[in-house]
Amino acid sequence: MSEDCNGERTLNSKVQRLVDEWMELDKNPVTRKEIQKLASQGEVSRLEQCLGSRMTFGTAGLRAKMAAGYTFMNELTIIQTSQGLCKYLQAAGENGYERRRILIGFDARHNSLRFAQLSTSIFINGGFEVFLFSKPTPTPFVAYGVRKLGCVCGVMITASHNPKEYNGYKVFWSNGAQIIPPHDKGIAEAIEQNLVPWPKSWDTSVVVGGSEEGSAAVDPLPEVWESYCSDLLLSCYRRQENPSTPLRFTYTPMHGVGAEAMTDAFRMFGLPAFTPVPEQIEPDPEFPTVKFPNPEEGKSALELAMRSADAVGSTVILANDPDADRLAIAEKNPSTGRWRVFSGNEIGSLMGWWAFENYRRAHPDYDGLWLKWKDSNFRRH
Repeated sequence: MSEDCNGERTLNSKVQRLVDEWMELDKNPVTRKEIQKLASQGEVSRLEQCLGSRMTFGTAGLRAKMAAGYTFMNELTIIQTSQGLCKYLQAAGENGYERRRILIGFDARHNSLRFAQLSTSIFINGGFEVFLFSKPTPTPFVAYGVRKLGCVCGVMITASHNPKEYNGYKVFWSNGAQIIPPHDKGIAEAIEQNLVPWPKSWDTSVVVGGSEEGSAAVDPLPEVWESYCSDLLLSCYRRQENPSTPLRFTYTPMHGVGAEAMTDAFRMFGLPAFTPVPEQIEPDPEFPTVKFPNPEEGKSALELAMRSADAVGSTVILANDPDADRLAIAEKNPSTGRWRVFSGNEIGSLMGWWAFENYRRAHPDYDGLWLKWKDSNFRRH
């Protein structure tokens, strides 16, 4: 780095090329200004950090802080990612996979809606029938909706339980599960081959209704929500007993999108309504009451929920992370007054036991031999 005759700092040729490339590709005024400011201040190391490499696309998709540069989540990297995924899915269709539908969802974080609209526009212009949820929804609705709607793929814009500065791009395959190899590698290669925004990639008028025909995306939320709740009842074994349960629940979505779905779940199961944690019940991308909104962190993340539960006499706490694909459970010991936060393994074991217990109740002649064989086979391996 050096200074010109006017005292302005100049960059070395490699970094200057990276800056020029970014300014040519990016049309977002905020992120353009970020890069311009770093360049004018001669921040070589920071420019190399944000422009010298790219986020790595893997089985979990992408997740990073929101800022300018190829190593961060922003409108340009969203466009590049969606273009790559679009091309990969087009190639899959040419190889005999004929579905041309995709489902896109988003959480309540900063920029999630905008990222979802940009992605939707790219897939529409790529010849796909696109389903776009009309409001922030839980991640499981995307995984479920992919199969319900017969989609080749689903995209969820979310950073799950990460701090407020983050966002992400999660991809589900046609089976409703997150992608596995070799899809992750194939998508990553397609992204690298489609880094220059296509002519219409910045134009979201086909999504937000700016065109004469209105939005070209279809909102599947009513259909998916109704079907999801209906299928949820398949896991409700003793509904007639639920209204009279003495248990009282307190629930927190950690400033995320889970409250409406959890309310419907309680109603479908016939359970008494839960008591919400009022400070955390509404979506808020700032996460003002918790720095790291991961309920699996234990008591440190559930302090506010515990205080709320104590105030109303609840003995069970249910907590989702902001995109509602993680669940934490805590129970109050009536003897000691202390809260016990269950581990993921404990929750899974309890759910497995409950499912098997009710299967045995519905099939009294079942002798359990299959389970014993599976258990012994597992132990040998």
